[in-house]
Order: sequence, then structure tokens, then C-alpha cells
Amino acid sequence: MKNNLKLLLVLAATCFTSFIHAASPTGKATGAEERQVWVNTLVKIADPVLTHLAQGTLKANMPQESLDTKRGHQFSHLEAFGRTVCGIAPWLELGPDQTPEGQLRKKYIDLTVKALANAVNPVSPDYLNFKTPYQPLVDAAFLALGILRAPTQLWGNLPEESRTQLITELKRTRGIKPFNSNWLLFASTIEATLLELTGEYEPSRLLHGVETFRDKWYVGDGTYGDGPEYHADYYNSFVIQPMLTETLRVMEKHHIKGAEFLSTQMKRFTRYAEQQERLISPEGAYPVIGRSIVYRVGAFHALSHAALLHALPETVAPAQVRCALTAVIKRQFSAPHTFDDKGWLRIGFAGSQIEMSETYINTGSTYLCTFGFVALGLPSSDPFWKDGFTPWTSLKAWNGEKVEADHAL
Repeated sequence: MKNNLKLLLVLAATCFTSFIHAASPTGKATGAEERQVWVNTLVKIADPVLTHLAQGTLKANMPQESLDTKRGHQFSHLEAFGRTVCGIAPWLELGPDQTPEGQLRKKYIDLTVKALANAVNPVSPDYLNFKTPYQPLVDAAFLALGILRAPTQLWGNLPEESRTQLITELKRTRGIKPFNSNWLLFASTIEATLLELTGEYEPSRLLHGVETFRDKWYVGDGTYGDGPEYHADYYNSFVIQPMLTETLRVMEKHHIKGAEFLSTQMKRFTRYAEQQERLISPEGAYPVIGRSIVYRVGAFHALSHAALLHALPETVAPAQVRCALTAVIKRQFSAPHTFDDKGWLRIGFAGSQIEMSETYINTGSTYLCTFGFVALGLPSSDPFWKDGFTPWTSLKAWNGEKVEADHAL
């Protein structure tokens, strides 16, 4: 029986790897083929987290991999769930339909709603900790951003009792003081979500992060410092640009003073996305710099998010972003040992490389990689998916093709 199970797992892994490299007979995949790569990869990543939490078995079955073997990672389950929801939510929000992809979405909408109900239910074996300083502030914010991204399919399908419990848990995080860094935007995002869902919010927690990044931490050319100092890493993409943008969008919708900054932020957001697109090499590689590099394609959260919001610059065609990100996704997730033998993510950049991580990173942390997939929230009819193969900037440049000069904001 064990040998048969091992054989099936090997065959499944082989099929996934074969599909991820599949292309049309011309050698250049169509948008539909690349979308299938994105869907299959995202589902493979998310399935263990959502399936086990929906069944109430996440704590019992999720592995605990980390460089820090002495400290128990008591928040790793919230990390895995909050980050997975944040990344998969735009795709789920497209809703079910009669296509194979639409039926797959229905499956994962149902799983995510059940998982969310268990996560906030005090009698569930998988009831998650939202209140103990400090990590829950981070992943409650990622979960909240996911709810903002799927109001119909997640919040809309959540039972009334579970809605009340979710609001209670989000409010618990008000007892956690954020650090003077990108963490300020975690508090802002949670308050923006509470404002959207209930009409109630704490002004100081909503506005402090927005005002600090607006007035103190902008370093120029579309980039913010992560605190008073600039850091050469991907935190502008992981957290700062998407959360600042979404918080301001909610503020504008609800006519909150300070929302007028959104127009300036969108220019900065678009410029940052333009820079991100240029980071992707002809081979689908990108610079391995900064902390949390094992979040893989989550490093392009801002670029994928800009595509989702139709906020790309005129110099960047949506399809070239699709093609560039597909190259990264194929390269990273086909690397050997990216997943363990039960389908859980291993810590690494392109495979299992735990030595590249920091001690605060555990198995749950790695699910931030789903953030790179948020452009799946665009329907298949969108030019992002519908247009044919389009070379990205570095591919054109290294092939000697025409590329316009880059200009600072």
C-alpha cells in the first residue's frame, strides 16, 4: 500500500511538472494555457491549507519547518490561512460557473468559507489565535485584505454567526501595537476592512499608517522606506504598496478625510509596478535580495495587484506582465523539493532552501507566495489573458529589440 501511494505521488508530481512546462506547438503558450498553469499551481499550493482547515485538521497535520527549532510557531496556522486567502481571494471572487475552472472555483469557495468559519469558531479544534502579540496582527491583516478582495464569495457566503465571530477576532487585534514599520499598514488594513464590513473603525489605527507613509517615509520614484530608513528588499511589494492602496480605496469609498492622497499613491503604485516588471529577466529570474526572499513569487504582489486593478503604466502591456510572471511561476514551482510528499510547501526560493530564510519564517509563512497570483482575479476575457504572447521588457532588451527609455517618476 505504501509503495502504491508513493508511486501515485510521484506520478502526480510528474504530471504537474509536465503541465507547468506545457506550451502550444509554436513554443509560445497562449493566454489560456498560461492561465491554466496559474490555476493549477495556485490550487496545488492552497489545497492542503484550505482542505485541512475546512475539516478542522490543520493544526493536527500541518508540518512545522523553521530554522528556529526551539520556539513553537504557535501562529503558523493563521499565517498559512491568512496568506492563502489573501492570494486566492481575487480568483474566488469571480464566482462559480459551468466551466471546469468555474467548478474548481466553486470547490475552493466552499472550502475557504468552511475554513474561515472554523478559524474563528472558539469550539473548533482549529480555532486560530488573533490576539496574542505580535504576529496575529500581520496575518489577521492579510486575511482581512482577502475578505476585501472577495466580498461576494467569502463574506457574502459566510454564515451570520461566523461573520460576527470574524468581526470579533479582527477587533481583538486592536490590542496589538504595531511596530514602526510596514506593520503600521496591518492595523490600517484591518480598520479599513472593519469600516467596509460594519461601518465602524478606529480612526487612529486607520490613519496613522497612511499618514506616516505619506508624510515621512516616501523616498522617491515610487518607493517607500520600510520605516525611517530604506531597505533593499521586496516589502514595498509584499505589503506596503498593496495595503496602502487598498486602505485608501476603502477610505475614498467611505469619504474619509485623507483619501485624496489616493490619486498620488496610484501614480507611485503604477511606477513601482513598472519597475517590478523590468526586474524579471529573460529566463524568468529576478534579483535574490533582501529578507523574506523565500516568499517566492509573492515578491511580485504589487505587479500582479496593479494588473488586477488595471493600474499598469502605458509602457507595460497587460499580456507582457502575464508572460513575465508565468516564466517566474514555472521556474520556481517546478524546482525539485518545492513541496513535501504530502503537498505542503517547503521553505525555499527555488526548491527546499531553508538556509535562505530568517528565524521568524516557518511553514505557514511561505504561503505568502500566493500573493503573486492575484491577477487571476481578472476574467479570461481580459486582455491580460486574452492577448497573445507578449515579450516583457528585459526579454526584448536582451534580444536587441526596441525598448523605450525608463524615466523616474
